[in-house]
Amino acid sequence: MAEFSKLRKDMQPRERLLAHGAEDLELPELLAIILRTGYKSEDVMELSRRLFSDYSSKAIVGYQRVEDVMADFGLPKVKACQVVACFEIGRRMFQESENLVRMSAPEEVWKYVTDMHRMKKEYLRGLYLNTKHQVIHDEVLSIGTLDQSLAHPREIFAPALIHAASAIILVHNHPSGDLSPSEADLQLTRRVSEVGRLMSVPVLDHIIVSWKGYKSLI
Repeated sequence: MAEFSKLRKDMQPRERLLAHGAEDLELPELLAIILRTGYKSEDVMELSRRLFSDYSSKAIVGYQRVEDVMADFGLPKVKACQVVACFEIGRRMFQESENLVRMSAPEEVWKYVTDMHRMKKEYLRGLYLNTKHQVIHDEVLSIGTLDQSLAHPREIFAPALIHAASAIILVHNHPSGDLSPSEADLQLTRRVSEVGRLMSVPVLDHIIVSWKGYKSLI
């Protein structure tokens, strides 16, 4: 049995897909089949695993602009197009399935973003909701300690206009595990809440998350 397991691990993703079906493959392996080749010093599996280790699977699907993928992932235009096209298919099928996730409490948000709990970098993420408070768009808005340049209201509200969102929930993680909000966290919450009132797209909550739990700032 151990030899059989090792044999499966030694197989290339495409070979495993043919032999065992798609359910046998992890997300990076599925993406590697689409990308086909690596870039610069990374082979295709290293590249695919880096994308999923640096960006959560739920957040990465929110990317729609080739330029953003090129800048954030460090990919050339052709591979960035492949990534955008791949995840756009998944995003549309997710929306059409009518199994949209409804957010009605901070604990539900915390459970939804479990992929953020132990991230080593600080991410700001926007959950864009319809009138039923279902998630219709999920996007990484900035990476790094929150400040005015990384988390400007225009970057936060632009996706709301594009996707005709009725409300927004902001989420960011504290890699240290400490859920205490910084002054920058509180300032951002006040700023976006005011802009949301002016635009009639309310920010329902700004939630800090970690593996220890969550803290609602609104």
